Amino acid sequence: MEKFYGFDLGDAESAISRMYKKDAVPPEIIRVCGEKSFITAYANLENGEVQIGEKACYNSAAVKRRIRFKSRFLSDPESESDVRRFAAGVLSELYGSGDLVKEDEDCCFYVGCPAGWGKNARERYREIFERCGYPPTRIVSESRAALVSACQSRHLQVGYDILSKPVLVVDIGSSTTDFAYITNGKETALQTAGEVALGGGLMDELLLDICVDASRDKSKIRKVFEESEPWRNYCEFAARKLKEKYFSDEAYWKDNECSDTVLIQYQEPLRLRLFMDPQTADKLTTGGIRSLGGSSFKSVFVRSLRDVRDKIDGIQPELLFLTGGVSKLEAIRGWCSDVFPESVVIAGAEPEFSVSRGLAWSGKIDEELREFKKDLELFKASRKVEDIVKSHMEELYRGVVDTMVDPILQDVAAPVFERWRKGEVRTLSDVDDIMQRDVNDYLKGDKAKGLMVKPVSAWLRTISNDLEQYTIPICVNHNVPYSALSLNSYLSASDVDIKLDAKDIFAVQDVTILIDSIISILVGLVCGGSGVALISSGPAGIIAGVVISFILLLLGKNKMEEALLNADIPKIMRKLISKNSFASRLDSLSASVKDGLLSNFEGEKNEEMIDRMVDEVSVQIEECLTKMAQVVEIPLG
Repeated sequence: MEKFYGFDLGDAESAISRMYKKDAVPPEIIRVCGEKSFITAYANLENGEVQIGEKACYNSAAVKRRIRFKSRFLSDPESESDVRRFAAGVLSELYGSGDLVKEDEDCCFYVGCPAGWGKNARERYREIFERCGYPPTRIVSESRAALVSACQSRHLQVGYDILSKPVLVVDIGSSTTDFAYITNGKETALQTAGEVALGGGLMDELLLDICVDASRDKSKIRKVFEESEPWRNYCEFAARKLKEKYFSDEAYWKDNECSDTVLIQYQEPLRLRLFMDPQTADKLTTGGIRSLGGSSFKSVFVRSLRDVRDKIDGIQPELLFLTGGVSKLEAIRGWCSDVFPESVVIAGAEPEFSVSRGLAWSGKIDEELREFKKDLELFKASRKVEDIVKSHMEELYRGVVDTMVDPILQDVAAPVFERWRKGEVRTLSDVDDIMQRDVNDYLKGDKAKGLMVKPVSAWLRTISNDLEQYTIPICVNHNVPYSALSLNSYLSASDVDIKLDAKDIFAVQDVTILIDSIISILVGLVCGGSGVALISSGPAGIIAGVVISFILLLLGKNKMEEALLNADIPKIMRKLISKNSFASRLDSLSASVKDGLLSNFEGEKNEEMIDRMVDEVSVQIEECLTKMAQVVEIPLG
């Protein structure tokens, strides 16, 4: 695809953005019916023509008018046909302009929907656009699109890293307010205020009522509204525009007049003056609203925020992103900060267009990430990861051996010696089997795994440095931050306290899982199958060797025979070898045990085991790269 359109079909207003694949600038807002933001309305005229936007609200030639139908999509079957007629009218406008959308061009549309819509509703919605003749269309959550817009915005500078952190998107539409909790690429719609129909349209209705009450022609105007829903809707739309103008710069309008006049041409011309001032602004948020049962917008919104906080199953959001025209209201940000004091509350410079732009961006990102994932899969299939891992496998094994031999001597060999010394182990030859079993058990325990975190993470840094010569070009080629595939971005500093739990040391869970997996692979292959030899040549036999060396000193060379290994030596003779003497001997054996283990690792008989280890470790690294790539993938379903 070379061109991407974002269609924010709202209940009251709609907007369309366009972005080219090679664009390095934000998506352009397309003017439809001469407006960047056009009324979501259509009218069937007497001549069969379908008209959309502002003109559809008051054209006298209309035989049918519809407005605010999207909010009824899930509950009113008629809404589906209304959406189809409006969508068809929009497409006709786009094609008719000539330079906006051209037939058979390589493009696609990303259309927004509320976060709470399920899979079936989204597919039914997508089919409407397909039947209207739209280019390939994908339905994307409006809250997700708003977050994409925030991540791409140079003004906000949120960055891709926010995608791995918990975010609450609050989309204040004209009819409803949607709350979406997003973390680790997963989105959860939290149904609260949407069920109360809490939208900016309530403020519009209240503002219109206030202005009509202040008009000297209020009785005539109310009669027009009773007889003509389109004129009421049109005046309400004008009130909304004035409201958003005021809230976009409250400091300025507090000392300057903010007003507009609507000419109502019904049975007789009537002029309605719309106005905003500090007193009116306060009434819009704190005054009682009939459709809310007399409650104020503020009280219901704050109650909904608290309900959302209670429903979040996880850590509270680090970022609270506001979208929708009403989010320009400074007071709303304050309410959000009061309920979520630990969150940073932000909104774009033009929040009324953030969804539309985010949808267009989503198309471009989706295309880039398809190519990004393709190149990543080709890299994984090339066996370059396996070559890198194999070239450094000796370093991994050496690091683990250097870390683990002394703890094994102290925590396993010493206790087994004490058991032999007390007579609980009958012969020296029995020591080998006991050591084999106890070393296996020890390496599979939490203490040993905790000790191995440090050498494994240090080894991964070396692997990451080699991987980056391949992964950085892949990221750069597809406009993805190179850190997205860098293990070093998530590994801790080299001087971490290895007593900490791995999940506390590493910032990204996927890297923690990778480290745990590599440790499990090492333990599994060293302690079982072809890896048994590595243990047998090292710790196993240590006690027998140490004890025999002492007996040689006590009894002399002539008394030392192979049969002694199978003899049940009297306890009194065993007691002659003190604990301190044994511990001192173990210290001197540490270096030779390490050398024996490393020498055995390099032997030809372990080539099969080494290959198995390389393959299994490589698979884990490749899976981790895939999961890390998903952090910037921004799932759009």
